[in-house]
Amino acid sequence: MRRLPALLLLLLLLPGAGWAAESAAQRSPRAEATLVADRVAVAPGESVRLGLRLKLAPGWHTYWRHAGDAGAAPEIALTLPEGATAGGIAWPAPRRIPTGPLMSFGYEGEVLLPLPVTVPANANGRFTVEAEASWLVCAELCIPEEGRFRLDLPVTDRGRADPALAPLFAAAEAAVPRPSPWVARAALEGRRGSLTLSGESLSAAALREAEFFPDEAGLIENAAPQRLAARDGALTLGLARPEGAALPQRLTGVVALVDAAGVRSAYEVTAPVGGAVEGEALPLWQVLGSALLGGLLLNLMPCVFPILAMKAMALARLSGAARREVRTHAASYTAGVLACFLGLAGLLIGLRAAGVAAGWGFQFTAPAFVAGLAWLMLAVGLNLSGVYALGGPAGAGAGLAARSGHAGSFFTGALAVLVATPCTAPFMAAAVGAALAMPPAGTLLVFAALGLGLAAPYALLGLFPGLAGRLPRPGGWMEALRQGLAFPMYGAAAWLAWVLAQQSGPDGLLLLLGGAVLIGFAAWALGLAQRGGGRIGRVLAGAAAIGALALLPGLAAAPPAAAGTEARAEAWSAARVAALQAEGRPVFVNLTAAWCITCKVNERLVLQSGTVRAAFAGRNLATLTGDWTQGDPVIGALLRDHGREGVPLYLLYPAGGGAPQVLPQVLTEGIVLRALAEAG
Repeated sequence: MRRLPALLLLLLLLPGAGWAAESAAQRSPRAEATLVADRVAVAPGESVRLGLRLKLAPGWHTYWRHAGDAGAAPEIALTLPEGATAGGIAWPAPRRIPTGPLMSFGYEGEVLLPLPVTVPANANGRFTVEAEASWLVCAELCIPEEGRFRLDLPVTDRGRADPALAPLFAAAEAAVPRPSPWVARAALEGRRGSLTLSGESLSAAALREAEFFPDEAGLIENAAPQRLAARDGALTLGLARPEGAALPQRLTGVVALVDAAGVRSAYEVTAPVGGAVEGEALPLWQVLGSALLGGLLLNLMPCVFPILAMKAMALARLSGAARREVRTHAASYTAGVLACFLGLAGLLIGLRAAGVAAGWGFQFTAPAFVAGLAWLMLAVGLNLSGVYALGGPAGAGAGLAARSGHAGSFFTGALAVLVATPCTAPFMAAAVGAALAMPPAGTLLVFAALGLGLAAPYALLGLFPGLAGRLPRPGGWMEALRQGLAFPMYGAAAWLAWVLAQQSGPDGLLLLLGGAVLIGFAAWALGLAQRGGGRIGRVLAGAAAIGALALLPGLAAAPPAAAGTEARAEAWSAARVAALQAEGRPVFVNLTAAWCITCKVNERLVLQSGTVRAAFAGRNLATLTGDWTQGDPVIGALLRDHGREGVPLYLLYPAGGGAPQVLPQVLTEGIVLRALAEAG
């Protein structure tokens, strides 16, 4: 009997024998939660680590101390014996968890949120801890959960660790960010920012990835990619900033680094804000050069082909003209291009300031704009075919090719810009993306450079008017040319009708065709009046044109088409990309739109070629399509994540995980095959 107390004490100290280091569980289909301790017995005056242990079901996640774009951090409230004290949660470094256009910071799988508790020096008997905790678990929807927990730990002369839970606490401690051993500095200006760490122990060769998790909301765009620029002794992360974001004196948060062996470590950083943004931001002169060259190459894109008809007629009329007239027409055309580009830039600045995610070609996501432009192309074609004639500035688009006035040259330039926006030329994506991240003055300057590039071939006549003398002399051939050049306009109108059918389905197409009949009738009536038909023809023409315009609100209200431009292709989603990569498959993402001519040319000539399709099949590559025809905001966010403000965008994700390779806007088979080879 004398051995009984000793035996009871021994059993008392064994894990799970009467005194558990883990409470009863709070369970749901989404998560299992318990309160745990790193000791099965505690000693007076010592520190014990407690923690909320969450086991999350696959596909569900919870949140870090700063949840990111959405979510809420877990909360723990302890009830302790008199004299005991507790510290705050030691938060393990989080992971980036994308959900559509948003980025959250949190945890998946199993996570332990530890916090220290000091046992009072006069403790004896049992040390009882009660806790109330709440946490948010999210997948496609978010559900708040909560629980009450209790731990009864015996008080002994010497505490005893729980060997079963020790690895869990050790892993949590290893994931808690350490103080940074490096000097940190940050720069924030406009829509851009950078965070730089400097120190001799930083090795570019040993660094694979880096991520920054800010402590405060609203300072950076959490979903934007953080491009890494590393060299021995320093690393810089490029940051994107929301419009009108505050400018703090310090930028604080956690930097997580992954080395060449795949080991992840995290550090708390406090970076004073000041100086110029570092990293990958292009200097202004380079952005302007890209814009100028991109605008010049835009003349070769198929979108601009219909306007070449009007340019050809204008050039033919300049043959033999006086040098002063050549210069003024070239200046008028250039002014029209610049005015339209600057107007488009101003509209983009205003929309983005109002919180609308608008980018290059955004107006083609509106069915009413597509229909109006289709009718304008039809009206231009009917004018070139001789159905009617328009004079003076009122002619706007339709009478431009038939007039020699400077208003015609001006509006020809403006119309060239409007029909060029479905296309993206090389060098344009970087220029437009950089422009929309600049202050308004910089944005306007870059768009002006785009306009100068587009107008450059015609503007050369202003600088060297003698070139006009080398053109064929005006004659009867011009009438045949004028009528023949009407057919590119009809082709453009037919293409726009197809685009609208992808956006608004049969109902929208019916309204567009009805408006086209009214535009045709208006042109015929106006032509009849011009040939001596009296005022009645002009009245009928005006009434028909007004009737066509009255259909535009109906187009805006028409139900969207049931399927987008790539109805048979698997739709893009961030979750699907991650799942395919986890299966060990590379993924090719094609962000496109029905109105994007560059996209369609790339798809027909390159992506659908036998060579490329065989290469995709040979690598078991999955293809996903993101359709931006109707301006899907999730697709728009993905574009901005990769520095683009319009389609096309091509992303090649490696198998097994990792960031994608971004391909050029204009593809060739060689470009795609080389990218596949580099991806392995």
